[in-house]
Amino acid sequence: MSIFSSISRFAEYFKRNGLRATGRRFSLAVTRTLFLNRMALYYCDLTSQSSLTTDLPSSLKMERKRNETELDPEELQEIISVWNPRLARRNVEERFALGASLWLIKLDGNLAGYGWSLRGRTVEPHYFCLGLDDVHLFDFHVFPQYRGLGVNPSLVNYILRSLATESQGRAFIEAAEWNHAQLTSLRKTPFRRLGWARKRSIGGLTIVWWAENDAAGHKEPKSASATGHEAPRIPHLGG
Repeated sequence: MSIFSSISRFAEYFKRNGLRATGRRFSLAVTRTLFLNRMALYYCDLTSQSSLTTDLPSSLKMERKRNETELDPEELQEIISVWNPRLARRNVEERFALGASLWLIKLDGNLAGYGWSLRGRTVEPHYFCLGLDDVHLFDFHVFPQYRGLGVNPSLVNYILRSLATESQGRAFIEAAEWNHAQLTSLRKTPFRRLGWARKRSIGGLTIVWWAENDAAGHKEPKSASATGHEAPRIPHLGG
């Protein structure tokens, strides 16, 4: 996330919640940046996923949106109101322009959460290069009133089964080490942890530090790699 985006998020949070809450939020952000700044990276072989044969409960509905015109204006407003609406709206437009899909999950007709997927590339510099048939899942959000109901894993599992019908590659997703809810949620999906990593992007240069590689069945020494417009190649997964 850019410095400008971070400042914009805090400014929007301040307008909604006041000085004291913003101070606590800032302190928490600093702690996470300094001491809890690793990302857990996950992968899933899409060829191992079953087709969409599981019937969803009548109260649950999934929808895939490939462009903004397919979005209900009220739902779009809910999505961009999570943080700075102006920047969030720009993000939505840019992601659709790149060919990303927006997945919605509804509970009793109400928007409960959403997530994005993009095939063959990532929106921002990533930890490694994706293959043309790989898919990146990113920026998932569950609205507060629906948390704790299994909304996120239900959506992720549905997306993986959907993508399995159109892609023979791998799906990738990541979660911050401080985001215990997301880490717990991913354990309820077919995703397997690839390893832990940190990255920093400075201009056109992306530097990645790998901490370990669980999927390969062995631990690797901490290492750093740097690149320009492309991220490092994904570590060998074994098997």
